[in-house]
Amino acid sequence: MAVLLTKHSRVVVQGITGHQGQFHTRAMLDFGTKVVAGSSPGKGGSKVEGVPVFDSVQQAVDKKRANASIIFVPAPYTKDAAIEAMEAGLKLVVIITERIPFHDTLEFIPYARTKGAVVIGPNCPGIITPAEAKMGIMPSHIFKPGDCGVISRSGTLTYEIVNAMTQGGFGQSTCVGIGGDPIIGTNTLEALELFQADRKTKRIVVVGEIGGTAEEEAAAYIHKNVTKPVVAYVAGRTAPPGKRMGHAGAIIQGNMGTAESKVKAFNDAGVPVAEYPVDIAKLLGQT
Repeated sequence: MAVLLTKHSRVVVQGITGHQGQFHTRAMLDFGTKVVAGSSPGKGGSKVEGVPVFDSVQQAVDKKRANASIIFVPAPYTKDAAIEAMEAGLKLVVIITERIPFHDTLEFIPYARTKGAVVIGPNCPGIITPAEAKMGIMPSHIFKPGDCGVISRSGTLTYEIVNAMTQGGFGQSTCVGIGGDPIIGTNTLEALELFQADRKTKRIVVVGEIGGTAEEEAAAYIHKNVTKPVVAYVAGRTAPPGKRMGHAGAIIQGNMGTAESKVKAFNDAGVPVAEYPVDIAKLLGQT
């Protein structure tokens, strides 16, 4: 069983005719993802990498039975693209785009919940189920099938940690890059719930960073609800006090959101925290 994304998922790429859309469509196809359609207003009837392009997501649903969307459109148009996907009935929407206006996110994330749609992102690397499918921008070659679920706020850290896991003999069931913005779709707690319920996932890796309270909340949730072994890494231990580092969500307020606060919360919940990304594989070997 895969989490959210399987080999049966039928993907439409919104913004497929742009540079990023074309490049990553090819990569997703090479990985084995069923990219069945693209959408780009005014470009209907054309093809990208052999994938038919439609003027709307609804046409992709009607003609190609698309049931998931990945969005590569520019930030000013992402809200409309996300809402279009949800109104077409898609239940999995991955939003790669970064720097989306804050108030736009405040509109389409709550709207997704009213529609029963799962949103990954925005400003994220996407989701990948090794040997089945990927909807995102991850380097495919570092992943291998296994029983470790990965949840991460950081794209590049995900790649570093997954590469170390794979080299250490620990494959992945599904990796979810939830994104680093202050407002995101699927959060750490929701991803933990999915992996806890997934029979194929035997261990969970949480990759966090300074800012916000997601990791502290995750630690409390793990302590009460997660029965599977969990290991973690928290980025930003050497960040200067009061500085925002990297993601828009990496903002420290008071005593909450610091690396120390997050590491303590995980330790109190019985979750070992790696000092360096490459140490994750070592911790998994001890579970």
